[in-house]
Amino acid sequence: MKINDCHNISDFRFLAKKKLPSPIFNYIDGAADDEVTYKRNTESYDEIDLVPNVLRGVKDIDLSTTVFGKKISLPVYCAPTAVQRLFHYQGERAVAKAASKFGTMFGVSSLSTVSVEEIQKISNSPKMFQFYFHKDRALNSDLIDRAKNAKFDVLALTVDTITGGNRERDLRTGFTIPPKLTFQSMMEFALKPSWFINHITSTPFELPHLQNYVKEGTNTVTSIGEYFSTMLDQNMSWKDAENLNSKWGGHFALKGVMSVEDAKKAVDIGCSAIIVSNHGGRQLDGSRAPFDQLKEIVDAVGDKIDVICEGGIKRGTHVLKALSIGAKACSGGRMYLYALAAAGQKGVEKALLIMKNELERDMKLMGCKKISDLSRNNLRIR
Repeated sequence: MKINDCHNISDFRFLAKKKLPSPIFNYIDGAADDEVTYKRNTESYDEIDLVPNVLRGVKDIDLSTTVFGKKISLPVYCAPTAVQRLFHYQGERAVAKAASKFGTMFGVSSLSTVSVEEIQKISNSPKMFQFYFHKDRALNSDLIDRAKNAKFDVLALTVDTITGGNRERDLRTGFTIPPKLTFQSMMEFALKPSWFINHITSTPFELPHLQNYVKEGTNTVTSIGEYFSTMLDQNMSWKDAENLNSKWGGHFALKGVMSVEDAKKAVDIGCSAIIVSNHGGRQLDGSRAPFDQLKEIVDAVGDKIDVICEGGIKRGTHVLKALSIGAKACSGGRMYLYALAAAGQKGVEKALLIMKNELERDMKLMGCKKISDLSRNNLRIR
């Protein structure tokens, strides 16, 4: 299979699995414990059916929406994910350029392998910086200052990683950042020579936002679970989030909100938005799917702040269902990470093009010309 043969996310996943060493593919593909929540994230969309209207004159479709006060051309954006240069040597550079081409937002992780300063130079679309609250307060201040100086539009505090999830696939494969050279890993790399050659011949792997403060992840190998459990501040509180919002002074979101109670508190501390997410099923297995929680959260706070639905999105119809419930936009990670691993920037562009084409076609079939035409009137619970 080649990139031209990829017509959906499952095709990109198949190609990524062929190209990546097993530990790295399973890091993208895996989740916590029995991966029940991971599966439910997508299955939840199947519980709701679309009811289309006809004869609405839908030749011209407007897919744009406004979130964080910024207009984006697609109602779905590339969520921030860590260590992207492990998946493809172009890493975050590829995703930033592809998102800019499609006029949508791109999220950059604290554990990014490309700096916010470089992303600023290559991206002209709205940008989100995803913030992990570390024990090291000097590191926290530096992260804020760098994102602010790079003119990022949004700071999103991740609140669902107070400790690392039990990612058993990573335990079985020995996945670390950077990759640890062992007999087993060298055998895996030998089976994927193009990935290995690109990895060792491109610029050295680093975590530019962290390397001046911590060795873990750049000079010292670690797992994501270990990093969350040892480097992040488990005493992080609502007061800390409020202070962070004040220090940032711009659009601010909490990423990982799943309850109405927390959504209301987010309003109280002045958030611009909340991202309804369970970290792709990678933290608390058995937790609810974002789409399952979306209605009650929108009903509680949707008239006060932007509500974004993140998790399990594989089809344009998934996005339309979330928007019909009342989400202002959707975001996803695996929906573009498989494509990044499969073909770099070209892969991400193809994945976004497929999503754009699906959204345009499905909007026409729904009898809707613009995002505001979508409503709960077009949904039925199965």
